[in-house]
Order: sequence, then structure tokens, then C-alpha cells
Amino acid sequence: MKRISLILIVLAFQFAKAQTQDLQRAKRLFDRTYYSESIPLYESIIDNNRSFEVVKNLADSYYFTNDYANAQRQYRFLIARFPESVDGDYYFKYAQTLKASGNYEEANKVMRDYFLKTNNQKAIEKLEKDNLVLENISALGNRYDIKNMPVNTPNSEFGAVPYKQKLVFSAVKIKPYAFEKMYKWNNESYLDLMAVSLKNPKLDSVKKFAVELDSPLHDANAVFTKNGKTVYFTRNNSNDGVRAKNDHKISTLKIYKAELIDGKWRNITALPFNSDNYSVEHPALSQDEKTLYFASDMPGSLGSFDIYSVAILGSDYGAPKNLGPTINTDKKEQFPFVSKENKLYFSSNGHEGYGMLDVFVSEIKNGEFSTPLNVGLPINSGYDDFSFVIDSETKHGYFASNRKGGKGSDDIYEINEIQPLVVENCMQYIAGIITDIDTKLPLSSAKVILQDANKKQIETALTTADGRFSFSVDCEKSYTVYASKEQYTEASKFLKLYKDRKKINDASMALKSKEAIKREELAAIEQKKKEAALLVVKQKKEAQILAEKAKVEKELAAKKAIAVAEAKKKEKVETIVAAEKDIVKDKDRLLIKTDPIYFDYDLWYIRKESKPILNKVIDLMKKYPDMVVEVGSHTDNRGNAKYNLELSTKRANSTRDYFISQGISAKQIFAKGYGETVQIVKCEPSESCSEEQHELNRRSEFVIKNL
Repeated sequence: MKRISLILIVLAFQFAKAQTQDLQRAKRLFDRTYYSESIPLYESIIDNNRSFEVVKNLADSYYFTNDYANAQRQYRFLIARFPESVDGDYYFKYAQTLKASGNYEEANKVMRDYFLKTNNQKAIEKLEKDNLVLENISALGNRYDIKNMPVNTPNSEFGAVPYKQKLVFSAVKIKPYAFEKMYKWNNESYLDLMAVSLKNPKLDSVKKFAVELDSPLHDANAVFTKNGKTVYFTRNNSNDGVRAKNDHKISTLKIYKAELIDGKWRNITALPFNSDNYSVEHPALSQDEKTLYFASDMPGSLGSFDIYSVAILGSDYGAPKNLGPTINTDKKEQFPFVSKENKLYFSSNGHEGYGMLDVFVSEIKNGEFSTPLNVGLPINSGYDDFSFVIDSETKHGYFASNRKGGKGSDDIYEINEIQPLVVENCMQYIAGIITDIDTKLPLSSAKVILQDANKKQIETALTTADGRFSFSVDCEKSYTVYASKEQYTEASKFLKLYKDRKKINDASMALKSKEAIKREELAAIEQKKKEAALLVVKQKKEAQILAEKAKVEKELAAKKAIAVAEAKKKEKVETIVAAEKDIVKDKDRLLIKTDPIYFDYDLWYIRKESKPILNKVIDLMKKYPDMVVEVGSHTDNRGNAKYNLELSTKRANSTRDYFISQGISAKQIFAKGYGETVQIVKCEPSESCSEEQHELNRRSEFVIKNL
């Protein structure tokens, strides 16, 4: 025993040591953003270690590799288990994963609860305001036709831009370098700039855009000057093709510039505002090509990445300028693009959207930016939607998304804008016609007053020559409409409006002229003459009531007859039970009592010694031809439940077949296998019962269903 205990102690020590080593390695990989490699290590640890750091890092690793379902599960646990340790960023990421699964109501609740918890009323008001704007945008429906492009693969493709007669985009290398390392964020190869014909973009026609721009690391997100002779693109920080890392062992991204000289891209240079300590990425040009826009997490950014601009001064550049809080948030803004009509498009997960990165648009006027608007459906989804470009003249463009239904990771979609972005609050109409109640003719110049739920007058109108009026009103409110006209009675109508946009609510009313009222008062005298006719109607109604009463009495008599028949049937059953000693009552059941019916082990055929027992039941059934019996076969609870059920069913069916072979009608006998589901002795677990108790549970019962 001492030797076994010592072995267990050693094994426990070795297991704990291995867990510690795995934890240290997982953290190193996570800190270096090698998320795809950290995930299996954290998954092997988490069953025995649900510490704050382990759960948080595993959740983030799932999140950053777009596994939102698993990320959601871990964030939910993290917030429930460590509510005081979790900051707002994790509530945000949890809400984003909920949006990715289409649970927008719960996502908004998560953020609202967090703002309530932190007493941030201003954030709650902004959330409600932003949700209203998003609701108004959603109400527009699909603003674009989108089509997944044939150049997509199971790997990442994004950043599509037209260049001359080609479509240039970022994609995983077709032929990686020998012994090339994988991009350990998501375990894909590094990206190259690829190209395909604009007219006929086929997957087998995709080629490298320019060999001279190729490097062993990421090359992506190209933007070209209008003359096609200069390109800006994003590349990993490197030294002679080898990835360079900063003090945190992270390789940042930088923007490079190249010039087309004699058909080759030359003078590849890094822009002067790049840095080893932060990333500069996703270049975009203004229409006059005097301003370069880009994304960066440089010091001074409001969030993880912000959009910046920098003046292009010939071959030099000004100081980068953050576009400020109108565009940038405390989250992530990336992938800028400036259209011909001077609109800035970019992707963000900080402005209110459908989840993860959404595409937003802001108008640039006199160097100022309007409040960004979500571009709407179906461009945006619960997943990352980004690298949006569009020709504002042709309304044709491209964007990328990792949404479900694509061909792989990030896919490029071709788009055509079919509806403008006109954002309006939900509104409806209250309209109608004011008429004369008797003549049905419209009443012109009738006064119509609109009041809100607090009886406050909102608007007044006079009906047109055809008696019409109309008001524009807000949705989800209550209103009262009053109508009046000289020498007429007044009328009103209450309306409760819901969320149906641009619905026309009918508030038509009919007014009665006072002259007509006088005529009706005179006509009342004539009414007495009609009393005799009314008396006839009354008598007919009374006769109808008597007929209905007779019908009810007849129905009651029929029910009574049924009750008598049931009583006789019950009496008959009791007589038979009293006469037949083998028929016994078991609670609410009638059973035919028999000796035990045995079957060979694992078989269901009727044994010879069982037939005399069965024949007694058969004789009883022949004696009472109306008797209907269920053969119920039961097993003990040892062994597989599914097997026991199948075996009992076969035994019940075999017994039924024997009855039929002995002249019992198939309509008289039914079979049902119960397996181990109905035990006389509860054997839980099965080892708790003796063999005799198990034998009690192994039985066949003959239940009388009808006499």
C-alpha cells in the first residue's frame, strides 16, 4: 500500500509539473499573439485550472481567431465567476460574440447592465440613441446586392481594389517559401498581393500581382494613385526579409511605398512615420491625393486602432493627425477608404453595429467629418466586415467578410449599391376623410385637431374639398384626433401606433348635422307605429329561445344515456372480475394473473413449458370475445437500456404471435416492450438488488385494456 501511495504522489507531482509547464508555455504564446497555438494548451489546462487568467486568455484566443461560439461560452463563465475582476472590455467582447450568434437583444442587455453597474448613465443614453439609429438603418432593408467572388478559397482574401484591368487583393500565398513559418495568429500562411482579371475573375487565373513587391511576410492592402505609378501597401516590419520584432517580441505592421518604373515596382521604401513600437496599416488616398489615411495604434490613439491622416508633401510627409472622437472610439477603427464623392468609409467595432467590425461612412466637408453612419445590410453582419471600396458613380465595389456561408476565413464580395442611405426615425401617417354620417358626402373645411397622449395639441388642419386630412406622426405613440364643423356634431378617434414604418392609420370620422337630428326627432313619432312589428320580432326571438332550450335538454338527455351505458359497462366489468379468479385489479389496471413466463437467455421464442400458462389466458380471452389485452414484457435494469428495450419488445411480439396462432384476433391482442423502465423493485444501482428481486422485475404482464 505504501508503494502504491508513493507512486500516486509521484504521478500527481508529475501531472502538476506538466500543467505548470503547459500554463507557462500557453501564456508565452498568448503574449506573442500566437493565439492558434495557445488554444490547445489552454484547452488541456482549463478542466483542472479555471483561474481568471486561464479563462480570460482562452476566451480571447477564441475571440481573436474568430471562434465566437467558444469565446462566448468562456466570456459568459468569466463574467459570472469573476464579476469584480472583469473590466468593460470583456463585457464588450462578450456582447460582440452574442451579436455574432444573432442574439442582439441579449447583447444590448449585457452592455446596459454593465453601464448600470458602473453608474454610467451617459453611456446608457448613447447606447439607446445608437440602437435607434441602427434600427432606422435596418428598416431600409438590403441596400446592396452582394455576391461571393469566385477568387475566394478556404483561406483569407480581402482588400480588393481595381487597378487598370485587374483586381488586386490580399490573399494567402499560393506557393509559400520553402520552410516558411505560418502566421501563428490564425495558423495560415502569410499574405501576398494577388491579381486577377476584372472582366473574368476566376480562381485558376489568380496570380501574384508583382514579384518585386513580394516578401516572406505579410504584403497586403494596396492603394494606387490615379496615374497607377505609385502604390502604398502594408507589410510586416522586417530586416532583409526577416521579421523584425520590438521589445515585446511583436512584429508591427508598416506602410510601404513603391514606384512603377519601366514596368517594374521599384524604390520600395517604408514611410517615415512608421515605427517598430506600433503598427501603421491600411493606407487610403484622398481624391486629390494630397492626404494619406491609415490605421494605427500609435501613442495618442483613443482605442486599440484609430484612423489617422497625414499630408503628402511631395516626397515628404507631414505629422500624422488623429481624426478625433467623431471617427475614432476607444475600440478599433481600421480599413479607411475615401470615395469620389469625398466620403470616408472605414470599419469599426466601436460605433454601434451588428457585431464585430462593421463598415461605416462619414462625409468630409471642409476638413470636418460628419457623425459616422452604419452602411447597413447586407454589407454588415455579426462578423467582421471590412476593406470596403466603392465607385460612387457606378455604385459598384467590393468588401470582405468572414461571415457564415462564405468559402473560408475572409472572403471578398462584389457589391452594387441599390438604395441610398437615408436614415429616418420611424414615422407613420394619421389620415382620413370627414363625411356626413347620413349623406356619406365629404365635408370640406371641417376642423381636425391632433393631440398627443397628454392631451397636448400638436397640429390642426382643415379638410380639403374632398374632406381629406393627413398628419405625419412618430411611431409607438398614442394620439387622439378630434373633428368638428359648424352645424354638425363633434367626433373623436383614439389611435395607438406601433412600429410599422410609414403605415397609414385611418382616422376617418362621420359627423351628423344638427338639422338631421331635428328630422329624426320628428320621425320618432312614427316609431310607435313600428311597435307592433317589433312585438312580432320579439315573439320570434322567444320562440327561438324555447327551441334552443329544447336542444340543450335533448343534449343533456343524450349525455345521461351515455352515463347509464358507462355504468352498465362498469357493472359488467365488475361482474366478470368477480367471476374470474384470474382477473385481478392492480390500482387502476386490470391484470390477468398468471404464473411467470420464462424465456431462454437472450432469446424471445416461446418455450414449451410456457405454452400451458399462455393457453389459460387464451381460453379466458375466447370466453370473452370482446376482451382486449396488452402483453407487456419487462426486463431487469442490468445491461444496456436500449438492448433491454429491444429484447422486451421482441418477447412481447413473440407472445402476441403465439396468441394469434391460437385463434385470438389480432385486434384483441397488443404487444409492448417496456425494457427496464417499469420496475417493481427499484434497483438503483442494479447491484443494490438480489437475484430474486431482479427476477420480480423480469416479467410478462397481461393488462386488460377493454372488456
